[in-house]
Amino acid sequence: MRIGTITVGTLDEWSLRPGKVTSWHPTAAAKDKASQAPLSPVPVSYMQGQHLRNYCDRKAAGLNFSRQIIASCDVAGQCDIAAMDHAVNNYLRRHDTFRSWFQPTEDGNFLRRALEDPDDIEFVPVEHGHMTVEQIHAHVVDIPSPLDWGCFTFGVIQGEDHFSFFASMDHVHGDATLIGTTMMEANGMYSALSLGGEALQLPDAGSFDDFCVREREYTDQLTTDSPGVTAWLDFAENNADGFPEFPLPLGDPQQATRSTMTSLMLMDSAQTERFEAACAGAGARFVGGLFACQAQVEHELSGALTYYGLTPRDSRSASDNFMTQGWFTGLIPIVVPIGAASFADAAWSAQSTFDAGLAMAKVPYYRVLELAPWLRWPQANFPVTNFLHGGAAPMNAILAAGEMGLADNIGIYPDGRYSYQLTIYIFRYGEGTAMAIMHPDNSVAAKSVDRYMAAMKSVTMRVADSGQWGRVA
Repeated sequence: MRIGTITVGTLDEWSLRPGKVTSWHPTAAAKDKASQAPLSPVPVSYMQGQHLRNYCDRKAAGLNFSRQIIASCDVAGQCDIAAMDHAVNNYLRRHDTFRSWFQPTEDGNFLRRALEDPDDIEFVPVEHGHMTVEQIHAHVVDIPSPLDWGCFTFGVIQGEDHFSFFASMDHVHGDATLIGTTMMEANGMYSALSLGGEALQLPDAGSFDDFCVREREYTDQLTTDSPGVTAWLDFAENNADGFPEFPLPLGDPQQATRSTMTSLMLMDSAQTERFEAACAGAGARFVGGLFACQAQVEHELSGALTYYGLTPRDSRSASDNFMTQGWFTGLIPIVVPIGAASFADAAWSAQSTFDAGLAMAKVPYYRVLELAPWLRWPQANFPVTNFLHGGAAPMNAILAAGEMGLADNIGIYPDGRYSYQLTIYIFRYGEGTAMAIMHPDNSVAAKSVDRYMAAMKSVTMRVADSGQWGRVA
């Protein structure tokens, strides 16, 4: 689906033409140095740890696991390979996450190994000749596993009058800011060099390593009596000692499958403005109103009297550079008593729990599992709702890359495998408010997702039109 100047969707939605492909891969010398990299004193972050465990568990069960973020854009003209080579290597050496790889231990945990000298990172362009669109898709998703160093690549697809640039990396090294950092840095550096100028003088990139150290220092002090931990315990205990489930069937999670994305426009721009006014009248912001509507939809679909949801939050703080590459995301639990609540009551409640839970992003649920081992590891298909506002990070950085003219046809895509979680997106941008759900590619899930989104559209439009909601069909 198109969100302003960018596309968010499946690989099939990447508007791509066949062309000559060149991609960047590590030299034999760089791979050899990485294989001998010493153990790092930097701990594996909790989000990285859960990703690695889910990957290993799914692989052992013969199932696939969505693990890549793919960003792309189009640039006019012929690619200057030498300039792009400089841009790619400069980008990789600037960000310390790219020096790491992860080693499993016998007890199911992971250790970090890391290159000590960023100059040991050296990627070189490899020509692959002309490829069809299908071959390009296969090539882009064919990167090493998250247990290997170098599970990231960059490339160009040269056409007659333009080339498509892509960055493909395992989630273990990045969150949604990937597309902003690559467009602003790598492509910005390329533009400066290819136009005959000097290399960009960029500010310090910040350190994901520092974040990982601070996270572990903080979480090591937590106990089962810590406020954030007790909040997670209460949340889990109300969800069968785990995470909430989607209110409709999604098919058998033990069947290996591809993913697909279904999208729907919830409200146009005028309706979005009226919806926001209804939220303000309830003492809430737009995000609180959206979670209230999700609560009402779940109540109508399942009869639940309390809505339990999850939403990610960027864990970067003022001490972090907001363009630092790495996985800074934490989760916030959302609890909304719904039953027969009015929109105003539900929106106020949702906003209150959202605001109170902001600090919870720094209390990883996976640390709580260590403290309370009777809780369940999150089960497949647990839903997570991402609210992305065009005026706030990370969407504003992504949109700015297009608006600044750094590139055209900017897009961000998954790898086509099904992720462990059901990912719900709600976008607010100039044209209105849209919803998209990344779900298993099976008929059961498709029917359920259509029903869920139709219900969400109905309830949000009723709020936009009257300030209240009626029954969801």
